[in-house]
Parts: sequence; C-alpha cells; structure tokens
Amino acid sequence: MSRTAFVTIAGRTNAGKSSLLNAIVGEKIASVSNKPQTTRTRITGIRNIDDVQLVFFDTPGLHKPVNKLSEHMLNTVKESVSDIDAVVFVMDCTKKINQQELDLLKSMNASKMPIILVLNKIDLLKNKDELAPVIADLTSKIKFQAVVPVSVTENSGVDIVIDEIIALSEESVHFFPDDMITDQPERQIVAEMIREKALYLLQDEIPHGIAVEITSMKPRKDKDITDIEATIYCERDSHKGIIIGKQGSMLKKIGSNARCDIERFIGGSVNLQIWIKVKKDWRDSDFLLKNFGYDEKNI
Repeated sequence: MSRTAFVTIAGRTNAGKSSLLNAIVGEKIASVSNKPQTTRTRITGIRNIDDVQLVFFDTPGLHKPVNKLSEHMLNTVKESVSDIDAVVFVMDCTKKINQQELDLLKSMNASKMPIILVLNKIDLLKNKDELAPVIADLTSKIKFQAVVPVSVTENSGVDIVIDEIIALSEESVHFFPDDMITDQPERQIVAEMIREKALYLLQDEIPHGIAVEITSMKPRKDKDITDIEATIYCERDSHKGIIIGKQGSMLKKIGSNARCDIERFIGGSVNLQIWIKVKKDWRDSDFLLKNFGYDEKNI
C-alpha cells in the first residue's frame, strides 16, 4: 500500500521556509529572498520517494498585518495548519522565539498536531554549542515530534527532515501524479520568479508594493522559444521610475535575472518582455487582490 503525508511549512518571515520547500522538492517552485514576506500565497510542493508521496504547503511568514494583502497572508497560515498530518515549523536559530510564534505553536500543541521543529541557519552560528540551550528552552515550552538543526543553504540536515516526515505518513492512495512537483500553474511560478528578482534588486520600501501578472505565455511554432509578456504593478508613480531605472537599467536587470531561472524551469529559451503599470493602493483593493490571484474570501 502506498503512503502519503500532508505537511504545512510554517514560521516567521525570512526563516527559510521557501528555501526548505525548494530543497525538499528538488526544484525552485517558491520565491526566495532575504526580504520578509516573500511568499504571499499557499504554495503546494510534492515529493515522491519510493511508495511515499509528501505534499507540502509553504505558507506566508508570520507578521503583523498592515493591509488587506497581509491579512490574507495571515489567514492563509491559519487555514494551512488545519486538516493536515504534520507541521514543519521553521525557525531562524540565530533569533529568539517571539510571542506570535509561541502562540501558534501552543495552539498546534493543544490540537495534538505533530510538530517537527526545524532550526535553520546553523551555518551562521560561530559555535554549535549555542544550540543546546535554545533547544532546551523551546522543548520546555512546546512538545515536538522531532527537533532538527539544519542549514538549507548548505543542504545539511534536509534529509533528516524528510525522514521524520516519512515516519508520519499514513497508508493512502497518492493524490497527485508521481511526476508532479507542484499544483501551481506554470504562469504563477513564472510570475513569482520575476517578483523574486525584483524583491532582490529593489529598495526595501518598494518590493511589497509590487505584483506581477503574466499576460501572455506562448511557445513559438517554428522555434524552440517561449514568448512571455509580464506586467509589474506598483503603487506609486515614483516607484515606477525606480523599477525602470536609469535608461531602463533596473528593469533590464530584473528581466535578465528572471529569464535565467525561467529558462531552467521550462527547459527552453525565453523571450521575456516586461511592462510597468501603476495601480495605486492595490494591496487594499478586494478587486485587484482577486485579480492578482489572492482569494477574496480569505480577506
């Protein structure tokens, strides 16, 4: 009999949740950035190992909501930790646990949810002995199924996390084809790749005010090239100029960096064209949030 496990990856912003998902799946399906709140929706990743299918939900990071978009993101987290088999809770081991993290962990403990604690970024510790008191403090407050120190960037400990999840799998049919790695539409992944590059290159005050929409994605009939047209939406006219850059330099960098990832993802050449449009205060617009793929029922 085949086995499955449905798992939510949760934790604070910038703890390494999306990086962990990508490492487990073996493909880049979730945006990764050193900016907080990179992930905005629940992204499903799938990994098949022998007769076991692992289905992961990568959630937005825990943060204080400031608009309808951030409210949607937090609602996504709350919905994603119910009706599943386990939670992989990712923490940055260089930072102390905050009250929001502790409250969520306690609520999961109260519901008898198995929690695998992943202490990420151990490569940043000067002395690994610093981990012992951190683990002792956390395990005195919360009951964990397992505690796994990892460095996702060095791919250290990820296999142990996978083994711990497999141990929680149950007999079941597989819900997705065995060659499937995500349920996200190809266009959405491409849009997130473009947004990720913008997050990396732009100033701190701009990234959370942008959204990316793929308006066209068509393979050419006579050549092995996919033509992609994308629009980056921002909230201010001044932001539009910054995204474009002097003589289009910033937009060229975003497009060039994104194209490399997109070509690896689709396995072929890409002709990428990007436009910039201003949609003022879109993060507080029910209509625009729905248009950009955020479910208004959760807002």
